[in-house]
Amino acid sequence: MKSDESINGVLLVDKGQDMTSHDVVAVARRCLNTKKIGHCGTLDPMATGMLILVVGTGTKLSDLLMSEDKEYTGTIRLGTTTNSYDKEGQVVEEKPVGEYSREEIEAAFDAFRGDFYQMPPMVSAIKINGVPLYKLARKGQEVEREPRFVRVYDREIARVELPEIDFRVVCSKGFYVRSYAHDIGQKLGCGAHLSSLRRTRSGHFKFLPGKSVTFDDLKSGRRDVALSAMYSLYDVSKLRGA
Repeated sequence: MKSDESINGVLLVDKGQDMTSHDVVAVARRCLNTKKIGHCGTLDPMATGMLILVVGTGTKLSDLLMSEDKEYTGTIRLGTTTNSYDKEGQVVEEKPVGEYSREEIEAAFDAFRGDFYQMPPMVSAIKINGVPLYKLARKGQEVEREPRFVRVYDREIARVELPEIDFRVVCSKGFYVRSYAHDIGQKLGCGAHLSSLRRTRSGHFKFLPGKSVTFDDLKSGRRDVALSAMYSLYDVSKLRGA
């Protein structure tokens, strides 16, 4: 069947666990029968939530949409450090978790607020001499990484039931929530990793009834559902106040 080049816009997908952002794009291509689809801001396989797909001429908005701030909710598990900074990685250190007070936990989070430099995890898609870091990490290699300038606009601690802490964070482009979890663990002195993550907002986009689809919708070929949920380029412009 010939590719449909008449579809243009932005589609929000509520990504499930254990799939890559690339998997979502591939299934969306089949569902919509169009080749020109990309995504804005990769979500790790472990992470769920908002993945923005840009379709047709919507791909021209990719850089603009990726540059906007994002909101996540997640869970940090104290006491165990992994090489990927999340639960998918190999355990590199385990330490006892102290009976931290709410004030001590708040202080550890506050150390990573506003503008600061963040070290990307070794298990990431950043390239050194053209090779993604995660490929080097798989070979057991650790290389020098450049710290990145990032910003935390807002954060909230939703639940403390040690060794777990639930949180919400609003952050800039290029922010690694895995590094955030790791750094907070280092600050507390017991180590930590990210055990769950969900992207709840990206820029001006948030989940609204009827304005997103699931991976299952796409996989089941519910083209009408996807088309009805899609934001037109005019909708996006209006949403952004342009």
